[in-house]
Amino acid sequence: MSSPYNLDQHKRERTAIYASIPGFWHDLYQQEYALYDLAYMTEEEVKTVQLVTNRVGQIFFKTANLLRNSSDETLLQLDFPQNVMPYIRHRALPVETIIARVDLVKTSEGLKVLELNSDTPTFEKEVFHVNGVICQAFHAKDPNEYLQDTVGKEMRKAIGEALHRAKFTTKPTIVFTSHSTHDEDKLTTEFLMKTANIEAKYVPLHKLSIKKDHGLYDDQGNRIDVLYRQTYPLEHLLLDTSEQTNENIGEQLLDLVKTNKLIILNPISAFLIQSKAVQAVIWGLMEIDSPYFSAEEKEWIRNYFLPTYLEEEQFLKNGWQYVKKPSFGREGDTVSIHKGNELVEEDPNKSYDHSLPVFQKYIDLPTKTIKTINGPKESKVLIGSFLINGKACGIGLRAGNQITDNNAYFLPVGIKQERRD
Repeated sequence: MSSPYNLDQHKRERTAIYASIPGFWHDLYQQEYALYDLAYMTEEEVKTVQLVTNRVGQIFFKTANLLRNSSDETLLQLDFPQNVMPYIRHRALPVETIIARVDLVKTSEGLKVLELNSDTPTFEKEVFHVNGVICQAFHAKDPNEYLQDTVGKEMRKAIGEALHRAKFTTKPTIVFTSHSTHDEDKLTTEFLMKTANIEAKYVPLHKLSIKKDHGLYDDQGNRIDVLYRQTYPLEHLLLDTSEQTNENIGEQLLDLVKTNKLIILNPISAFLIQSKAVQAVIWGLMEIDSPYFSAEEKEWIRNYFLPTYLEEEQFLKNGWQYVKKPSFGREGDTVSIHKGNELVEEDPNKSYDHSLPVFQKYIDLPTKTIKTINGPKESKVLIGSFLINGKACGIGLRAGNQITDNNAYFLPVGIKQERRD
C-alpha cells in the first residue's frame, strides 16, 4: 500500500507541475490521465525489459519476412483487409517499423508480451519527455534520460534512408499529420515533429488533398514527399473515401506510395505485423518445432509469448482462462475475458466486432496502489516498451483495469537513487 497523502496538497502539486509542461494533455476526456506519482524499478529490471523487448522484436520482424512471402489467402486468414493486398508487401526501409511499442506484463514467470503495436503506437511524449520531469520532482533517475535525442536521431536516419531508397534528389517536403480535433493525437504528432528536428510542418488530415496518380498536397498546394502519420492507423486510411466523388482516397494514397510518389511513415510494412493474429502464427510455429525459428528463438517464444490461437478449443480443453481480442483492435475495445463457457469480464465497447478474434491465455496484470486526485486506488500495471528502428528504447507504465483501455492512467516510472542533502 502507498503511504497516506494530503489530497489538497497533492492536487496543488500535480496542477503546478503539469502546468509547467507545454503541449501536454495531463487530463483527458475531463478525467485525470497523468498521475502525480512514481513507480520504481531497479536498473536490473530496466535492463531485463530492454533485453526482452529486443528479443520479442526480433521474433516479430523475422515473422514479417515469412508473411511477406506468404500468399494473399494466408494473409486474408490473418484478417488483413482484401484492399491492402496490392500494398502489404511494400518495403520502404530495412526495418519494418520506425516506432513500435511492445506491451509487457511482469509475472512470477518473468515478462510476458501481450501484443505489439507496430503501426501507430502513441505514448511517446509521456515516455521520452514528461517522465523525466516527474522523476526530477521525485529525485529519482529517469530510465529514459537522453532517449528523446536517440528517437530524433533514429527518425532522421529513417527519413533519410527512405528518401535515398526512393531516389529523391531535391529538398523534400515533409509533413506530419493527425486528426486536429484529438488533443492526444495532435500533440503527440507535434512532439515527434519537434523531436525529429528536421524542416517539416504539421498539417491536419482534413487539409490534405490528393490528385490521383500525381501526388498528395498540403494546404498551400505543395506536393508532399514524406507524410508522417504516427497516429493514423493504416486500416482506417484504407477506408477513407472522398466526400465529393466517393472514390477511395486511401487506396489512391497507397498507390502513390507503391509508385514512389510518396513516402509514408510508419511505413506500410509496419502494418504487416500489426494483426494480433500474427502472435498465433508465432506460437503455432514454435509448437510444431518449425525450423523457421532457431532453437534459441523458440526458447524465447516459450519464455516470453503467451499461447495464442485462432480458435478457443485449446483453452476449453485445458480449462485455461483466456482472453478474446480482435486482430485489429485498440485501447481494449471489444476485448473479453473467459473461463470455459463463462464470460468473466468484457469491455463495453464493440467497435471491432467485425474483426477476426484471437484467443490468448489469460494472465493477471500486477496490482499497485496509485495516488490519484480522488485518493488511493488499486490499479493494474502494464509496461509499454518502445522499439525505435528495431532496437529497445524507452519504457513507460500505464495503470488501469485488467483490460487496459483508453481510461488508463499514465504512471511515471523512475529508478530510486540516494538523495544528497
